Amino acid sequence: MKRYVYINDCAISPDTHCNNKISNTKYTVLNFLPKNLWEQFSRFMNKYFLLIACLQLWPVITPVNPASTWGPLIFIFSVSATKEAWDDYNRYLLDKLANEKKVWVVKKGVKTQIHSQDIQVGDIVWLRENDEVPCDLVLLGTSEPHGVCYAETAALDGETDMKTRVVPSTCIGLPSDLLHKIKGVVGCPGPDADIRRFDGNLRLFPPFTDNDLCPLTIQNTLLQCCCLRNTDWACGVAVYTGNETKLGMSRGLPAPKLTAADGMIDKLNGAIFLFQLVVVIILGVAGNMWKAFEAQKKWYLQVPKKEPWFEFLIIPLRFELLCSIMIPISIKVSLDLAKGLYSKFINWDCQMYDEKTDTPAVATNTAISEDLGQIEFILTDKTGTLTENVMVFKRCFIRGVHYGNVTDCDLASAVVDMVPEVVKFLTVMAICNTVVPIQGANGSISLKAQSQDEEALVSAAAQLKMVLISRTIESVEVRFLGKLLKYQILDVLEFTSDRKKMSVVVREYSSKRLILLIKGADEVIFPLAHNGQEVRQMADAVDCYSNMGLRTLCLGWREVDEAEYIDWSKKFKDARSSVNDREWKIVEVCQLLERDLDVLGVTAIEDKLQDGVPETIVTLRNSGINFWMLTGDKHSTAVQIALSCNLVLPEPEGQLLHVQGYSEDEVALSLERVLRTMRITSTEIKDIAFVIDGWALEIALRHYYELFMELSMLAKTAICCRVTPSQKAQLVELLKNCDYRTLAIGDGGNDVKMIQEAHVGVGISGREGLQAARASDFSFGKFRFLERLILVHGRYSYNRTSFLAQYSIYKSLLICFIQIFFSFVSGISGSSLFNSFSLMVYNVVYTSVPVMVNILDKDLAERTVLQHPQILYYCQAGRVVWAVCFSCGSGVSCDKPCLHE
Repeated sequence: MKRYVYINDCAISPDTHCNNKISNTKYTVLNFLPKNLWEQFSRFMNKYFLLIACLQLWPVITPVNPASTWGPLIFIFSVSATKEAWDDYNRYLLDKLANEKKVWVVKKGVKTQIHSQDIQVGDIVWLRENDEVPCDLVLLGTSEPHGVCYAETAALDGETDMKTRVVPSTCIGLPSDLLHKIKGVVGCPGPDADIRRFDGNLRLFPPFTDNDLCPLTIQNTLLQCCCLRNTDWACGVAVYTGNETKLGMSRGLPAPKLTAADGMIDKLNGAIFLFQLVVVIILGVAGNMWKAFEAQKKWYLQVPKKEPWFEFLIIPLRFELLCSIMIPISIKVSLDLAKGLYSKFINWDCQMYDEKTDTPAVATNTAISEDLGQIEFILTDKTGTLTENVMVFKRCFIRGVHYGNVTDCDLASAVVDMVPEVVKFLTVMAICNTVVPIQGANGSISLKAQSQDEEALVSAAAQLKMVLISRTIESVEVRFLGKLLKYQILDVLEFTSDRKKMSVVVREYSSKRLILLIKGADEVIFPLAHNGQEVRQMADAVDCYSNMGLRTLCLGWREVDEAEYIDWSKKFKDARSSVNDREWKIVEVCQLLERDLDVLGVTAIEDKLQDGVPETIVTLRNSGINFWMLTGDKHSTAVQIALSCNLVLPEPEGQLLHVQGYSEDEVALSLERVLRTMRITSTEIKDIAFVIDGWALEIALRHYYELFMELSMLAKTAICCRVTPSQKAQLVELLKNCDYRTLAIGDGGNDVKMIQEAHVGVGISGREGLQAARASDFSFGKFRFLERLILVHGRYSYNRTSFLAQYSIYKSLLICFIQIFFSFVSGISGSSLFNSFSLMVYNVVYTSVPVMVNILDKDLAERTVLQHPQILYYCQAGRVVWAVCFSCGSGVSCDKPCLHE
């Protein structure tokens, strides 16, 4: 539903919009008790215990005091409710702090300071440098003459680099005093959670403009929780407030993850419940028969001659109450407490602390530590996860000539000689990007880039005498061999994961030429070359660099005719002004200009492996864990990195198979061929892996899902290249459907989907920001810490959880069978051997508290586990939890002779 926001006009703005009060709390004072009880009793076992407690209020059937069940039940519910209340109270305090923060707004032309929670849609909010943005704003003005401001978005998307935000073209140049009186309307979509998209329009009312529509994008906004940086002031109109902001719409608790151990415990409790019903029925029938045939013979029993109609139900119900302790009521509290301590052990582990980045290990999800000990598949990103994400310009290929890095003498000579192709190449490197140069007090220039690749290219161009000096929304300046070159920026055709390229249309001030500068992946740039250009040598150069494990980009150049540009610019403006399907319309218009390119050459950037990555992968593979690498890089680069980090073994120890094709038939044949090879060699001691690209993967998942699933179960290693974030999540889901326990690890925003989809998500706090770390269950600074997380913490947590679970069930069965055996010498009447107080404290005090010391237990030394990773096989098979059944059976079999003695 479309929203219209009237700027600085409360009288016209509708009252249907919410205020800016933030609320992340789950409860209120009035609904806490009923809502919390409803949530707790939504679990089957809690309903069961409530039923038992209610039955014990019937004096005719209860063999013990009702306090024996009500006491532990109330205690356990109180502990859970107290924990929920404490967590919610902390959320309330954080909300209160944000809501009462002072902000400056313009109301009726007057700047006033109010609480953040009192901001209304349509108010003009005034920000100073380092202020946090209190709601979603459309920029109207900044202190910069060209309408630019800089925002830090780490709190929103986890990306640590500053973003450039610009004032809409119709507002550029308005003085600050007029901004107090500005009137207009913003048309935008209803509230949504997409922080990377905003499709709207702005129309200012006379006398401020000529009443034309101005398109708005995400570049014209400042979103809630961002911070204003390197800008004296900025102002904007509030379009989304409170819980309707993009952050508010995306905020929420992730879906809970059920561990394999928890699932097994639930199944065992279900089996015990069925066993309990069988026992109750048998003892109930036996008790009624004894009462009918034997009770009359006992002189000390007073059996009434006339009994109520429900008398036959009393003995079975008494046994139901007596056997209710068979299911341990305290198991959930015990396991929750233990799991909380497991997460603290991870947080306190100094051996998982990265000194270089000052990053400790953090367990965000405290409920799934034991799942780390059962991981069977690890799906990992490449850039920033296996590699350092520190990009260094290594090589380039320009018009048939291979050059080295910035110290290459031939390249330096070509720059000094001003070889035209080399100059154009460096111009594209320096200008076709979003890098913002910041000049320090001493004249030095630092770069603020959204991409490590762009920063590496701009830095390399600067070392080759093409120095980026300044960038505004309208122009860019570079200095080449001491000469200042100025360009007017007309349009920026932004990079997207679908386009895989970026373009900038500029006008050279000196010559008035219109130039399209473009860079992108080889598979999208080469088809755009003009008819007379041969790109075979460049394609070979791309393959050569990729085989070295280098990341490649192709650069292009095109001089645009003035008339062509004017016509195209109108279409581009219409596409940008469209509210419906804006993204697709922009892509279509971009294709009209991005054609007939003069492809200049190829850049090659190195991203080194992190320390310890090959050793970590070898150790984890020896523990029985399989690896899949999912990356957006090209095929050859991904394969080379996989070989260098021991993910894929070279011939003859390993074999790499290829699933490829551009049509359904080609992919089907390729899948069949690879599957046939896999089946034949499945008995050989040989590491077989397959590699597939995003295009073939899309066809395989859509049309040959079963075949690809079979391939997934046969292959221990896979390389998936040119894949999108959604495809990464699909692959995780595929392996989950094969009943494998999965772990996904990544460092960037494009890894969030697969991290959230996996049973266990791990984030690397890296140079791409904190978005992956914030969405994960566990996070740390380096990939090598994964070895310790799984083999040490995962294994210990799983073993300790298994022991606590089997102990809790065993002790409950033990006392229950004592009661059952006692019934054989008490007329099968359902009488209790123990008094009510003993039963009440048995589970809560006598048997639960002492055993909690098990959370410190280490069956093997850490060094032993790391030296012999094969030990993890036992946990992966789930044998420890299955030992519950064995322990319970052994305990029951031992109890009977003990009683007879």
